[in-house]
Amino acid sequence: MRKIAQNLSLFTLCLFYLSCEKEVDINLNTGEPKLVVDGQIETGGPPIIIISKSIGYFSKIDLSTLENSFVHGALVKVSDGSQTITLREYSLDTGINGTNKFYLYTIDTADMASLNFRGVTERQYTLTVEYEGNTYSAVTKIPNVRPIDSLWFRKPAGDPAVETAVLMYVKFTDPDTTGNYLRYFTKRNNELYLPGLNSVYEDDIVNGTTIDSLNLAAGYNRSKAPNLDSLGVFFRGDTVTLRWCAIDKGVFDFFRTYEYATGTVGNPFASPVNVITNISGGALGVWAGYGSSYSTAIISK
Repeated sequence: MRKIAQNLSLFTLCLFYLSCEKEVDINLNTGEPKLVVDGQIETGGPPIIIISKSIGYFSKIDLSTLENSFVHGALVKVSDGSQTITLREYSLDTGINGTNKFYLYTIDTADMASLNFRGVTERQYTLTVEYEGNTYSAVTKIPNVRPIDSLWFRKPAGDPAVETAVLMYVKFTDPDTTGNYLRYFTKRNNELYLPGLNSVYEDDIVNGTTIDSLNLAAGYNRSKAPNLDSLGVFFRGDTVTLRWCAIDKGVFDFFRTYEYATGTVGNPFASPVNVITNISGGALGVWAGYGSSYSTAIISK
């Protein structure tokens, strides 16, 4: 009898809670789209700027969405302190579906002054973007880069998933001045230059010392899901080019926080971080100067 009474009490309690249920409709505000700037200028190279608008977190992402996010008709200027040029917008075919295009702003090939505008080491560059009545600006510097001392490859310890996989190592001597920042990219055969998983370094701890064996993971395309069996490695027979770049602190802070934020997506235990931009006016992104040095090696079979 007592057991029946207990079951009835439990049943009554469940009915009470069920009757108290209320449907909650949470309307998540996606916010206004923001201007996103991805710009760079490197030693001997022209300024290249990609301008788009941010896409909502819950938006459907496809080729059409990406193409529609590009910003057209902006007034984009770059100055080195003595010369100012106005960049021109170009469209490039992606080769996908025969219709999708990629847009960027760079030097005007019809203007000789613009055509001769190239990045110079130890020079500052100011980027200005005017769009829909708003002005956005950023300043970056192309620092002098100290090239790596040497580059080599060796087989990973243990039993690698792919027999022909190898890791890349470099020897590097840091300048004896503090406040040096680096970013690296790798190119495999005829592929694009891609940044490593953690592509930026500072010399707070290693200032003025020689790093005898620094492992640099192969760069990978962040727009694609990585192949975990080959992530960070090269393969025997590859021709590998290392793009080793000196950057300023503003560029370092952006990529340090950006790579941490993208690397912790979905991790409930990671500390939240705001990506630090060097662009004023309320835009997102980065204007980056690169003092670049290139080293190429063929991995023996």
